[in-house]
Amino acid sequence: MKFKNVLVDLTLLVFGILSASMGLKGFLLSSHFIDGGVTGISMLLADATKTPLSVLIFVINIPFLFLGYRKLGLTFAVKSALSIAGLSLCLAFVHFPDVTHDKLLTAVFGGVFIGAGIGMAIRGGAVLDGTEIAALLVSKKTQVVRVSDVILILNVVIFTAAVFLLGVESGLYSILTYLAASKMIDFILNGLEQYTGMTIVSAKGEEIRMAITQSLGRGVTVYQGKSGYGKDGHINAPREIIFTVATRLEVPLLKREILKIDPAAFIVQQSVDDTTGGLLKRKKGH
Repeated sequence: MKFKNVLVDLTLLVFGILSASMGLKGFLLSSHFIDGGVTGISMLLADATKTPLSVLIFVINIPFLFLGYRKLGLTFAVKSALSIAGLSLCLAFVHFPDVTHDKLLTAVFGGVFIGAGIGMAIRGGAVLDGTEIAALLVSKKTQVVRVSDVILILNVVIFTAAVFLLGVESGLYSILTYLAASKMIDFILNGLEQYTGMTIVSAKGEEIRMAITQSLGRGVTVYQGKSGYGKDGHINAPREIIFTVATRLEVPLLKREILKIDPAAFIVQQSVDDTTGGLLKRKKGH
């Protein structure tokens, strides 16, 4: 299993490098569009100083790799260093065709290829861009801003600079590239089948549990709780709190069955990025 995991990670990293390189050399570079993060900074500096992009991507990522080693471990740092080095070598020595000169197609599909590459690298246990490492550390230090907030602030600065250095049109297309890349990363990491967590608080918890597990074939977790002062006037009345995870398509059916049993049931829904284990598929026979 360990060898299989290493092989899967290596495959993901190789394809991630090739995909990101295709997005850069096959689409963005010829049109002078950029992506966000360290890659975007490297592309801006390469355009301004005429320094090879392959050199800048590796050099600018070095401080982030050091931070990754300090905070996330040697394995992560080595994988990321090899991945970024592979990306640099690929940009320097591998030829990719210039696919299209259409600006809209360049922005969208350049972002798609870059996002796919970054997503596959993350699934392989590494990064191709050190921005995520820096954002994670800043978020932990300040406790005020989230990782996504730090990345957003950094990219606002990068794209503002792009507008002044590359022109308004290129800057706006670069934002489109970044959005396409972000969506592709989400798709690679989370997939199409997004899950929804449902928490149900009801006085008829056992009936609802039976309906979910037997009629609908889903797994549940049951908590014991007490109500506060509800509309019925009862204080500290016992309640069963049921938690289950379903796909977005199954949520309406679950809600309908729950409210059929207890119209006064309190249902809370929240998005779930990923799940491991548990009964997420219908049991056979249902």
